[in-house]
Amino acid sequence: MFDLLRTRKYPAVRQYAISLSLVVLTACIAFLSVDYTGYRVVALVLLLLVSVLAILFDIFPVMVTALLSALIWNYFFIPPTFTFHIGTPEDALMFLMYFVIAFINAVMTFKIREYERKARDEEEKEKSIRLYNTLLNSLSHELRTPISAIIGAIDTIKDSANLSEVNRKELYSEVEIAATRLNRQVENLLSMSRLEAGFLKPKPDWCDINELIFKVIQSIREYAAVHRLVFEPEEDLPLFRTDSGFMVQIFHNILHNAIQHTPADTVITITAVHAGNGCRISVSDNGPGFPEDKIDLVFDKFYRLPHSATGGTGLGLSIAKGFTEALDGQLKLENCAGGGARFIVEIPSETSPVNTLENE
Repeated sequence: MFDLLRTRKYPAVRQYAISLSLVVLTACIAFLSVDYTGYRVVALVLLLLVSVLAILFDIFPVMVTALLSALIWNYFFIPPTFTFHIGTPEDALMFLMYFVIAFINAVMTFKIREYERKARDEEEKEKSIRLYNTLLNSLSHELRTPISAIIGAIDTIKDSANLSEVNRKELYSEVEIAATRLNRQVENLLSMSRLEAGFLKPKPDWCDINELIFKVIQSIREYAAVHRLVFEPEEDLPLFRTDSGFMVQIFHNILHNAIQHTPADTVITITAVHAGNGCRISVSDNGPGFPEDKIDLVFDKFYRLPHSATGGTGLGLSIAKGFTEALDGQLKLENCAGGGARFIVEIPSETSPVNTLENE
């Protein structure tokens, strides 16, 4: 949709040229029809034009336009015409009122725009402060916790000369888990910043979705030891032309969210099918599901459900949605009828059977 506010960013010369040209053009049309409309109607038309220009342009071009329109109306339309002399007190009062109203209209419109701009700036500032506080509160715990675990484990290893091999391996495992968690948080922050800056652009290539899902499941299986991951690949699933890196990030974040926020022994089922003009992947579980009034909020940055499990910044689903939209797809969340939640990823894509590409 055309943005009217864009005209205020025009160079001053262009604003003056457009404003004055419109006034002259309107005056010419009015002059040709003044015998039918009367010169008082012309004043209303010119005032309307000045009002529209006050919305579109800065105050100085509008004020010059208001002055020019007043002079044009006086010279060409108020009897006696082709002179700046005004014949009757009524017309003189009308001219004075026109002049004052045109200027007040320009100034008031400018003041209203300034007030709206300041209100928007204040709103953006408050939003930035809230976002900063949310980020700071989240990171102060989510980054400090794994760092503290790493430092504590290393200090224990250094200070304990008689540490058994079993205990040493347990500490190494704690360091690995903490480092993985720390790396995930940093990657999420970097991904979100790159998405918002528009730096990440998809690079489509032929992708085997079944293989991609197996790859993500394998990378997260150790973390999902107390859950049951179920994936039965569709053998005749075609290849999809999409960005495999984006797809890995989307699926990894959704699956990680399902594992993190469902209780032990939860069954997480993954399906991938060719639907419509692309790929449709769903991740469903038999956990507690989501409160109906919170479903629209789960994709917001840094949003976490009340009393949710620790170990996240609330960025995972927001990033998954950002990558999905970068692929012109949709990410939806719904509660299952029998309990649990279902994430659905729909990515439009070209398709090709595997054997076709192999023959090529």
